[in-house]
Amino acid sequence: MEEEKRIRTVGGKDAGYLFEFTPDGVFLTVYPSSEGELQFELSDMRQILQDYSVLDYDITLLSRVVREASGDAVKLSDTFTEPPRSSGDDEEGGAPPGLDDLFARVIVEVSKDRMKATVRFDTSSGTRIPTMQMVMDALEEKRVSFGMDHAAIEEGVKSMLPFVAANGIPPVHGENARIERRFDLGVKGRPVVTEYDRVDYKNLNLFVLAKRNDVLAVRVPQTQGTPGRNVYGDEVPARNGRPIPMPTGKNTKVIGENELVATIDGQIIDNKTTIGIDPHLVMKNGVNVGTGSIDFNGSVEIKGNVEQGFTVKATGDIEISGMVNGATVEGRNVFIGGGINGMNRARIQAKEDIRAAFVESANMSANRDIYIVDVSLHSHLRAGKKIILEGKKGQFTGGIAEAGEEIRASSLGNNANIITRVSVGVDPNVQSQYKEACTRYKESKKRLQQITQTLNTLSKIDISKLPEERIAQINALTRSQFPLAGQIRKDEMLIKKLEQNLAEMKHGRIFVSDTLYAGTRVSINSVQRHFYSDAKHCSLTVENDAVVIGPY
Repeated sequence: MEEEKRIRTVGGKDAGYLFEFTPDGVFLTVYPSSEGELQFELSDMRQILQDYSVLDYDITLLSRVVREASGDAVKLSDTFTEPPRSSGDDEEGGAPPGLDDLFARVIVEVSKDRMKATVRFDTSSGTRIPTMQMVMDALEEKRVSFGMDHAAIEEGVKSMLPFVAANGIPPVHGENARIERRFDLGVKGRPVVTEYDRVDYKNLNLFVLAKRNDVLAVRVPQTQGTPGRNVYGDEVPARNGRPIPMPTGKNTKVIGENELVATIDGQIIDNKTTIGIDPHLVMKNGVNVGTGSIDFNGSVEIKGNVEQGFTVKATGDIEISGMVNGATVEGRNVFIGGGINGMNRARIQAKEDIRAAFVESANMSANRDIYIVDVSLHSHLRAGKKIILEGKKGQFTGGIAEAGEEIRASSLGNNANIITRVSVGVDPNVQSQYKEACTRYKESKKRLQQITQTLNTLSKIDISKLPEERIAQINALTRSQFPLAGQIRKDEMLIKKLEQNLAEMKHGRIFVSDTLYAGTRVSINSVQRHFYSDAKHCSLTVENDAVVIGPY
């Protein structure tokens, strides 16, 4: 007759579970946890049953007992086989297994993006080294099925250190389509450096030109993404690249879907979203009585002078290699290599920048910057951002210089103490717009008030008795008040916008590398100061509502 099995126990209340191996069968008690979390895994229970060769238990019943944690003993099996006793076991009844008899707990952690499964070991409930199969079972229980690193698992089991057991394959997102430009506008407006390292201010590369059928840009199409797969074996979708339209502009066309070419010879115009070609007009002998004034839809290059009384207007850039003598020039960018002899008649206007060798007795206005290489004498300069006198003398004497942000010169005024006015911190172009809008608004309001009063007076008489011509005049007067009222509303909105722009302009600065002469009158952010003595190598800013002098 088989020897009666002795009673053995595994675990205890502190461990959260208790196995009892008795002659009547195998019983498991799972104790409720005060923290609401189990201190062990289902795989731990299965391993203990495997150690005792309990093979005929119901896995569903085991899972329910662990899940419910009722604290009641539940029979799992009728038979078991005792594992080999260690040297410390009691000969009579046997000692319950300690930490050295139990396997360390295998804990599997999956990252939030489900692309990595990490295994670590908890030795608080056992110190025996788990087998590789136990790790694989724990991974399976966590549904980790893809990207297994068997070498890492084998090494991790040996070292008992945390390790990455599985890695997903991340998706490869598609690349967005892009436009590759086949020209460089960065050289535009940059003085040419000669072979002797000298700067040629008469050659500023104002035009970047293209020939008909030149390739201006190439579109690199978007690519499709490649899906990935996470450690659960689920597909991770990839994002496809976004397309981009061709930057087709004036006088360009698309060839073969992805090439943009010029359809005429001319200047390249790139405004970031479109690339176009402006026609390029070359005047070899200047502008004079032989040519008359120029008004051109494109860019203009004049290899000579613009004489007194003539006008050059262009929608594109204008480059004049000679002088401007008492003439009018209007363009996007204006470069005057020979300088300006204004004769108190010249007017130079640019939507962006003006560059000139020198200027005398002229009126210049640029929405962005003005650059003078040599001197400015008795002229009125207005720039939305900066006025820079950058070479040779770098002198501004007499006249008025107004810039929205900065004025930089070698000297202001002269040793004869001629009155020289410089103002920064307020965009003169915005200020001029503001004054014009205010004047127009007042005149329109006055005109509307006169019309209203006239119509009120006429409403008191019987207009049917008036001649037809008089009635037609009254009807025309009545109709005129509506567009006038609309213009008043537009001007009100414009004035508010300009007032806001003017209020935000509070960062004016003046830099003088050599001498600021007595007689110079400075206005920074509408704060004024008159200089009665010279100042050397200085910068001017506003602090506490006063113009202060600092080092250059």
